[in-house]
Amino acid sequence: MSQDRVTVQLAQRHDYQFDNRFDEPVPALLTDEPAPLGTSAGPSPVQLLAASVGNCLAASLLFALRKYNPRAPGAIRGEVSAETGRNAERRLRVTAMTVRLTLGMPTADLQHLDRALAGFEDFCTVTGSVRAAVPVAVQVFDAQGAQLK
Repeated sequence: MSQDRVTVQLAQRHDYQFDNRFDEPVPALLTDEPAPLGTSAGPSPVQLLAASVGNCLAASLLFALRKYNPRAPGAIRGEVSAETGRNAERRLRVTAMTVRLTLGMPTADLQHLDRALAGFEDFCTVTGSVRAAVPVAVQVFDAQGAQLK
């Protein structure tokens, strides 16, 4: 699943709304800024960043767990919070992100859970890149709400 380059083509639709076109067969995605600039007709760039971090971490966790448990771990759910604030130049920036991933099954049914949890973050391309500038905290819970990480 490695690629040397990913290209997204943008075309302004209206005001702060952009059509984002990806390589086939991925459908186009409308993005927009929230009010007062835009109308929230689509996800904002900050929401896309949060979704990218969460999706990459969930996929990395799934891969790590399936390495030891072919059926694991049930449907993974996640929630990502991105905090924004002003930098020294008073520019709005993403200042921190918190990711909460929840497995779809109890941990008693999973083998080598400690090994999977210890390394999955290191294989997430997006989070590894974002962490160079933004702190990203990651929590993992099982289906019964027990915190694993």
